[in-house]
Amino acid sequence: MTFMHKFLGATAALGLSAGAALAEPAVIFDLGGKFDKSFNEAAHNGASRWAEETGGSYREIELQSEAQREQALRRFAEAGANPIITMGFAMANPLSTVAPDYPDTKFVAIDVTWLDAPNIRQIGFAEHEGSYLVGMMAGMASESGTVGFIGGMDIPLIRHFACGYAQGVKAVNADATVVANMTGTTPAAWNDPVKGSELTKAQISQGADVVYAAAGGTGVGVLQTAADEDILSIGVDSNQNHLHPGKVLTSMLKRVDVAVYDALKAGTDLETGVFTFGLAEEGVGYALDDNNAPLVSDEMKAAVEAAREKIISGDIEVASYYATDSCPALDF
Repeated sequence: MTFMHKFLGATAALGLSAGAALAEPAVIFDLGGKFDKSFNEAAHNGASRWAEETGGSYREIELQSEAQREQALRRFAEAGANPIITMGFAMANPLSTVAPDYPDTKFVAIDVTWLDAPNIRQIGFAEHEGSYLVGMMAGMASESGTVGFIGGMDIPLIRHFACGYAQGVKAVNADATVVANMTGTTPAAWNDPVKGSELTKAQISQGADVVYAAAGGTGVGVLQTAADEDILSIGVDSNQNHLHPGKVLTSMLKRVDVAVYDALKAGTDLETGVFTFGLAEEGVGYALDDNNAPLVSDEMKAAVEAAREKIISGDIEVASYYATDSCPALDF
């Protein structure tokens, strides 16, 4: 088994002098940890796949606080790790500060696409496209005509998810009601399954019988409560269908695992710049497997596949929250 070096908190030392060369890359997991069953875990799966296939090793840290962001970047860069892969929009400011100090180090920023730095590979996803498809599925599966969305931290990225979802719901049921809540306004919103459970119960009381969680570790509480209350849920980022077989309608796949795997495979030959992956690039999608097969009818699959092709061809344009800071199908 490949040995994974780890930092153990903000005071951990690498035990290497500045400038010491490492043949290894590094991965910085965001708050919530690499086993959040969602965003970070997708990255972990991609890195693990690379290590298993190549026999390579990588350094890693699971952030515990905001203060660790810049510290981890600098420690890895000083130790010679290359490339350094970072998870989440909150790494943008630390990267903008640190990357210029290490021009020979290549960085990867998942969910960051707006930095002006020649040594960063910035990767974004068309989350609204994948969310549109699972929104269609929610609208078709709902018996009450009311569905829910529970986001993590209230930021444009998560509103982007919600906006695509609401458009998909409305595409199959123009009279449907979409109830949307965010968990909070700080990074703690990504790792609060208790609050996720409370919000799910509140949405059920408003008639929701399908709830989509785009909330990192908080979503675990959403999916659990949905299963307990006998309604359907929709997972996110990773395939979460297996968490509650027969209760998770589908999962909106965001192929963070592939992005991380490809970056590690490229190594120091990594191409920098800004890249966005949507349905056409298979960067987003929806999960079908034995766990949700009884829930997804042939009619549902046909409708979603037809919409997928039309989005790729441009015949359906899913409005982006980023474009206008608003959503035609949902009031925030």
